[in-house]
Order: sequence, then structure tokens, then C-alpha cells
Amino acid sequence: MTADMHQDTRGKRDASEKPPHLGFGLGLRPQHYQDILEGAPNVDWFEVISENYMVPGGKPLKILDQIRARYPIVMHGVSLSIASTAPLNEDYLRDLKALAHRCEPVFISDHLCWTGVHGINLHDLLPVPYTREALDHVAARVHHVQDYLGRAIALENVSSYVQFSHSEMSEWEFIAELTRRTGCWLVFDVNNVFVSAFNHEFDAHAFIAGVPKERIVQFHLAGHEHNMSHIVDTHDALICDEVWDLYRTALRHFGPVSAIIERDDHIPPLAELVAELDQARAVAAEVLGRTHAAA
Repeated sequence: MTADMHQDTRGKRDASEKPPHLGFGLGLRPQHYQDILEGAPNVDWFEVISENYMVPGGKPLKILDQIRARYPIVMHGVSLSIASTAPLNEDYLRDLKALAHRCEPVFISDHLCWTGVHGINLHDLLPVPYTREALDHVAARVHHVQDYLGRAIALENVSSYVQFSHSEMSEWEFIAELTRRTGCWLVFDVNNVFVSAFNHEFDAHAFIAGVPKERIVQFHLAGHEHNMSHIVDTHDALICDEVWDLYRTALRHFGPVSAIIERDDHIPPLAELVAELDQARAVAAEVLGRTHAAA
């Protein structure tokens, strides 16, 4: 993708228009700043953790500006806490909107979860009870956030390790109805589906079939820690064969979707991550054909 093509994605779409296909990207990590700025890695776009740049000034923002001049950016948050019963943090939304104004992301995403209550941030992505009451509550909060930001957001399915016994529907039914009510987009985390399917003994293919394909704007791919009795979503290892196979299934069902690899611990040199990203490209080309995989 050329620099001119990158620039074409900036601030030129209607707020409700589906984000364009971006190709194959990586989560932006400080360990790779220098290699990105001094080279030309085979990466189509970068996803930034929003909270890492929601500060006034400083070196990270300057570096983000430089990378944004060369690559499309997606903002991905971990603290929106869209499902919490605590009031939405208006200061957080103000800073999120200011960052979006600065870096003009292709879209803004966060997680379908809650991260705290009563002023306490638990720094974890906690599961939601899949009830009608929770659906009404989350939908109202999504509407508020989207109205404030002036754009549709994307929400990601999380890995979970416990479930609520009083849930009234499956996770995918909840997600499908939420996007129908609010018009939000969906980040389909392939690894998270694999992890939760193992932990809760549901069929990952039912999840794929149950969410609306027209709302999917991004795939996440990552590694995990398999403890035999349960799997922990760690983002610290290579993607395993079973997740690659589930990615193939997702591609067959959803078609070409922008994809990134996330690595948050045991971060290898950039060249190693780019090599794994090339594997994602190869899998997409195998399933969809090279022309459609790059669409």
C-alpha cells in the first residue's frame, strides 16, 4: 500500500460507513518504534492501545504522529468499560475524542466487557451476563459513546474464564442483537473465540455462524497459554495451529477482513512478528485467493 493510498483513509468517510479493508497489521509496541521509523516493514497498518497515547504531549505522541504520517492507524482501547454499571467516564471520553482528532484513526474499538466499578479499575476485561437487562444497558451506553465521538465504534469479544449462570442467551446472540440495535462494528478476535470455546465447552463454529458477517471489520490473532484444563489469553506466544485453523474457518465465512497480530509480552524483534504476519497473509491467500485476500 503506497503512502498516498494510506492518506486516502484519513477522515473522508461518513460516520456510519463501514471502514475499508486495511490488509494485515500489527499492534504498535514501543519496542518496535525505531525499526518502524528507520525502515519499511511489510506491515499495512498499525493498531495502537488508545490509553498509551491519551496524554498531553510527550515522546510517544510525537512518534505516533510520525508513524501515522506513513500508515493507517486504528485506536484500540482497554478502559471504556462499556458494560460497567458505573457511569461512563466523561473525562476518558473527552481524551479519547481528542486523540482521535489528532491521529484520525480508521476506526475506534474497545472490548465488550467491564473493567471496574465504584471508581476502581481492575485492569482486566471482565465478562458480561448475557441477559436482556444487560443488553438494554450496554446498548444505551454504546449509543452515548457513539453520539459523543460522532462515529460508530467497534467492540471486541473477550476471552473469559467464568460464566454467569443466569445468562439468557449465548454470547454470539448477545453480540448480534447489540450491533443490530446500535449499529456498532465488531472486532472478531479469533483467539478469544478459541479460548472461550475451550473454557466453556461451546462450539467455536457456532460463534462464527452466529454473528453478523456484515458488521465484522477486523480479526485479531494472538497466542495463548494452554493449561490443559483451561486456556489463558496471554498474547505472549506464537499463534497455535488450532487458532490458524479457526482463522481459516472465519475467512471462509466472513471473507476478506483486516487482520492484525497482537503481542503484549515476550515481544520478539519486529522481523519475527512480520514473519508471522506473512503467515496470516499466506493463510488468507490460501483460503480466498491472493486477489480477494488483499481486497
